Amino acid sequence: MSKTLFEKLENKYSEMVEIRRYLHQHPELSFQEVETAQYIKNFYENLKIDVRSDVGGNGVVAKIYGKKPGKTVALRADFDALPIQDEKDVPYKSLTSGVMHACGHDGHTATLLILAKTLHEMRHELAGTYVMIHQHAEEFAPGGAISMIEDGCLDGVDVIFGTHLWSLTPIGRIQSRVGPLMAAADRFEITIQGAGGHGAEPHKTKDAIVTASQLVVNLQQIISRKVNPIDSAVLSIGSFVAGNAFNIIADKATLTGTVRTFNSEVRDSIEKEIERIVEGTCFTANCTYHYKYHRGYPAVKNYKDETNFLFNCAKQIPEVTTIEEIEPHMGGEDFAYYLQHVKGCFFITGAQPHDPAKAFPHHHPKFDINEKAMLIAAKTLGFAAVKYQEQFSEFTVNV
Repeated sequence: MSKTLFEKLENKYSEMVEIRRYLHQHPELSFQEVETAQYIKNFYENLKIDVRSDVGGNGVVAKIYGKKPGKTVALRADFDALPIQDEKDVPYKSLTSGVMHACGHDGHTATLLILAKTLHEMRHELAGTYVMIHQHAEEFAPGGAISMIEDGCLDGVDVIFGTHLWSLTPIGRIQSRVGPLMAAADRFEITIQGAGGHGAEPHKTKDAIVTASQLVVNLQQIISRKVNPIDSAVLSIGSFVAGNAFNIIADKATLTGTVRTFNSEVRDSIEKEIERIVEGTCFTANCTYHYKYHRGYPAVKNYKDETNFLFNCAKQIPEVTTIEEIEPHMGGEDFAYYLQHVKGCFFITGAQPHDPAKAFPHHHPKFDINEKAMLIAAKTLGFAAVKYQEQFSEFTVNV
């Protein structure tokens, strides 16, 4: 059956590319993906596949039923874009000013749609149920996963798999790891209130810029002196906003930043340490402050058996040349929420363009992927979904 699955996917590759490029030209931001969701819904309705829209917001869930009873396997793809101007010189460049698919979600969606179409064609030969989760709003916390789970997208699901097309990883590589793969991603805002005045009379002011500058330095001590070196953590200041004239001492300064962790205890500790240092720094400068810490996505933690199973499945994909267990990645992903409810594995599919010089990182205005990676992703996800029925169900599926 694997040969049949692979051949059917290969025959639909041009359609997969067509879908991806259409979506690339028509991106929509997180929580605003109305037309994209309708496009996905229409795709399933035209195939007469059981589909439910408006799941937890703009989410779409489709189900394909095999002829034989079996397990219920969920596959997930996200479909939101980013507020970035597309700077690529390609025919499928974004047609929406200031918005583009700069993280491969268009490719994820095209991959899952064509895989669903293929599984639907093979349904009389399959066992079990296949749940296609098309998730909105991955890029912006609180994300779409939580609301979709609350709306029942995981009801009855035994296992879930998902992948991320990765532009800097050479094509043919499948990467993942047991345990933490991607970090918890939090953000914070700190506003320091001093007392402004004339630049020639600093002694009559409470300089918010100087205080905030000292705070930036002090906060770096959290990672270097308060976190066990065995535990990985990142604290980065992303913006520093203050003042509007060269000869006026600013009365207010605002800092924003991010914290990335894998360990929940370290996460809790850093949140408290930030405020302790803010309080001390502002006390010394006789300034007041407002501190807000926003919990983002938790860490993506893969299950051992399901990850090893995925690796074994990847070995059967002809185009996969390398299977790697990689170090944890500090990027965030709300696929983490699914793994808090059911077992599963999230993995990376290499999607580096043919010309490495044109391999730009995710969230870059010239981001693009090698579209052949979608076919590899579809084969890997599809084979894993079907093979899971044989390995973990009482019914045998000849794959």
